[in-house]
Amino acid sequence: MLIGQSGAAEGQVVPGDLIKDTDAASFMADVIEASQTTPVVVDFWAPWCGPCKQLTPIIERLVKQYAGKVKLVKINVDENQPLAQQFQVQSIPAVYGFKGGRPVDGFMGAVPESQIKQFIERLTGGGGSPIDEALADADGFLKEGQNDEALEIYKEILAQDPAHVKALAGALRAYIALGQEDLARDLIAKLPAQIKNTPDIQGVQAALDLKAATANTNTAELDTLVAKVAADPKDMQSRLDLAMARFGAGDREKAVEDLLAMVKADRAWNEQAARKQLVKFFEAFGPTDPLTSSGRRRLSAILFS
Repeated sequence: MLIGQSGAAEGQVVPGDLIKDTDAASFMADVIEASQTTPVVVDFWAPWCGPCKQLTPIIERLVKQYAGKVKLVKINVDENQPLAQQFQVQSIPAVYGFKGGRPVDGFMGAVPESQIKQFIERLTGGGGSPIDEALADADGFLKEGQNDEALEIYKEILAQDPAHVKALAGALRAYIALGQEDLARDLIAKLPAQIKNTPDIQGVQAALDLKAATANTNTAELDTLVAKVAADPKDMQSRLDLAMARFGAGDREKAVEDLLAMVKADRAWNEQAARKQLVKFFEAFGPTDPLTSSGRRRLSAILFS
């Protein structure tokens, strides 16, 4: 666990109540009867199945996030051939969703996590998981500048799911907002590659890089650059430096405006340096930031006009 608290969070359902292996003798109780009150995901797998080894841990992690709104039952096809034949399982992994005592949905193969999430959402009737709700609360606190409050919720999420990338990215952004950039860098350095290379964590890294690159911005430097650009609007390097200085001073909107104007004036300058810097800004802001959305639309309009 990289960020968070050890042990089960308050209200967390014990995994043993949610996830179990079953066989033909227990199938009626574990799946048919259980799904009368709680939707059940049935995962047909085998020890030799490579895709199963990728898929099953993801299903387990998502089921835990739903804290009792859905259960998982795993069936080893090698040990339960009659059950596999009954459901016409011809290849694995094969996943079925049971509700009200009967199968209502399913998929085959190792599909992406986003599709598994959609499958569970359909099975549970939508509304997301308690972790989804907690994440939305934490993101709201972070957006409002209530960084300590946001960080505590992110930690609670990570206590239940240490691999939750969005909660991890949120916690890292909270640390940055609290002035603990060194801690954020250290934590990123310890992340496994498959998490470190996700867009969410890459965005945090971009934010750290930008903060470091603009850390020494001061009012005198900003005034000097404003004067230089006013005297010579064709001085593209000074315009780029001004955008970076404005970013360092916390004026994100003007920094984006400066770079968009540069792209419009000469998009090819210095191997498209202004466009590339804009992309770094958007990565640092994150995909849900309104300035990212509006900036990307305006950049596209300039590039394709």
